[in-house]
Amino acid sequence: MHIIIAGADEDGLGAALSDIEADVHAVDVANRPGLEEAGIHEADVYLLTEMRQATSIAVAKDLNPDVRVVIYADGSLPDFASRQADLVVDPDLLSPEAVAEEL
Repeated sequence: MHIIIAGADEDGLGAALSDIEADVHAVDVANRPGLEEAGIHEADVYLLTEMRQATSIAVAKDLNPDVRVVIYADGSLPDFASRQADLVVDPDLLSPEAVAEEL
């Protein structure tokens, strides 16, 4: 499974995903060039860890309409982005390991 993590990974979700042998690519700033370099065209999951980068969801879906969008962050997701997100998880409710297993 090819997963792109966008944003700071303060909870260690990338490590939990690597533990289950997922192909994880991280981008600090989720703009078009960064997503393309990380392999968004082939990605199975686009995982956003910062709500402030929610506009990148539209870019990711434009580049790969079939990518599954998962948000693992606290705070509110803007309405425009919530329609494109497949799953929103609060880090206070599920551990990185639990999320990795479900993906």
